[in-house]
Amino acid sequence: MTKYTTVSLPVTLHKRVEKLIAEKEGFKSVSDYVTYILREVVAMHETEKTPAPFTSKDVEVIKSRLKALGYI
Repeated sequence: MTKYTTVSLPVTLHKRVEKLIAEKEGFKSVSDYVTYILREVVAMHETEKTPAPFTSKDVEVIKSRLKALGYI
């Protein structure tokens, strides 16, 4: 079971989000919308912190090895 916590928003922002979700389908409440947005933002930041699997130097070394072995 998922546990929840309370996050306070300025009233003006809450009203703006209420207006926004009234115009869009898919969100039942401000809480649903804010949860969706935060998940997206956190996932984006986590992805940015994930290093690329290979640097450009690594790619060049791999290509050289493959060429030396006759694969390319």
